[in-house]
Amino acid sequence: MTILRRWLRRPIILAADNSNGPWGGGNDDNAGPRNPWAVPPGGRRGPAKPTALDDFLKKARGGGGGFGGGGGGGPQLPLGANARALWMIGAGLLVGLWIIFTSVHQIGPQQRGVVTYLGRYSGELEPGIRVTLPAPFVNVTKVDVEQVRTDEFPQDGGEMVLTGDQNIIDLAYTVRWRVSDARNYVFEIKDPQQTVRATAESAMRAVLATTTLNEAIGAGRTTIEARVAQMMQQILDSYQAGVRVQGVSIKQASAPQQLADDFNAVTAAQQEAVGNLNNARSYSQQVIARAQGEASAFDQVYEQYRLAPEVTRRRMYYETMEAVLARTDKTIVEVPGVTPYLPLDRMRKLPEPGEQAAAPAQPQAQTTAQPQGGQR
Repeated sequence: MTILRRWLRRPIILAADNSNGPWGGGNDDNAGPRNPWAVPPGGRRGPAKPTALDDFLKKARGGGGGFGGGGGGGPQLPLGANARALWMIGAGLLVGLWIIFTSVHQIGPQQRGVVTYLGRYSGELEPGIRVTLPAPFVNVTKVDVEQVRTDEFPQDGGEMVLTGDQNIIDLAYTVRWRVSDARNYVFEIKDPQQTVRATAESAMRAVLATTTLNEAIGAGRTTIEARVAQMMQQILDSYQAGVRVQGVSIKQASAPQQLADDFNAVTAAQQEAVGNLNNARSYSQQVIARAQGEASAFDQVYEQYRLAPEVTRRRMYYETMEAVLARTDKTIVEVPGVTPYLPLDRMRKLPEPGEQAAAPAQPQAQTTAQPQGGQR
């Protein structure tokens, strides 16, 4: 500031006397502006005393002085009271900017600010414009507590997992999680994402170790996902990680590519075995139902036989003979001594397997009837 005031107080160079020039007359002050290159009215003056600004410019051009009295070629900074004032102004500006940028915090709607005072937790900042003490006394860590993070498993290639029935499956799944406690999320675990990934892999392998292959690749996926999410939450709560598991989704659960053909053959054989077993169960149920019906009918007949044995016995004989004779060829002789026409062409045909016992009785009836009529 002193240099600026000295520069403003420097006398203005007067113009030379030139009446014919564009700057007016020579010695008349009222004749108009003077030529700045002409000799001033009072004559030439002696050399003016150099000011602080001249010294500064001379030192900046490397004309002399400098630190330690040397004549260095580069620009030099001023010394003395003026230099101290400039340094103080610059330092003040830097301190002011530092205070502004480290004291004012803008917290987003989905964020929370974890505040530490000299390294110790002191509270949380809600969304909005918040003001605290400057750093390094107070530090604020912003944490997004509403974002749902998704981790893919595995990150590259396939993940082979052993099931409870000693089978191997190729597994791929995703885990969704978010921050539930900003304080624990910042202070309790060093690397939250790696901790969540390690917990997910451990929980998935533990659950599949108690699950069969058919459940893992079939209808048991929903149960596996729920069990893995529950186990993950228990582990993370024991760590006080401040993380909430949103869900687990199995994207792929199949046999390894190297064993795909063999696995398909085994699956087909298992399905065929299940089909045969269902058919056998159906047949057994039909046989049991028919036997139960026959037993129930026999019980009913026995009740009738117990009440009237002779009548029931005769009725059963008639029903049996009716059923037997209905499937055989018969020749009936009604009048004694008369030999009817016998259809021998029909009697010679081969009997059916169920009629072999009844066939020999027909010639006997014919032989018995012939002596009665006296014919041979």
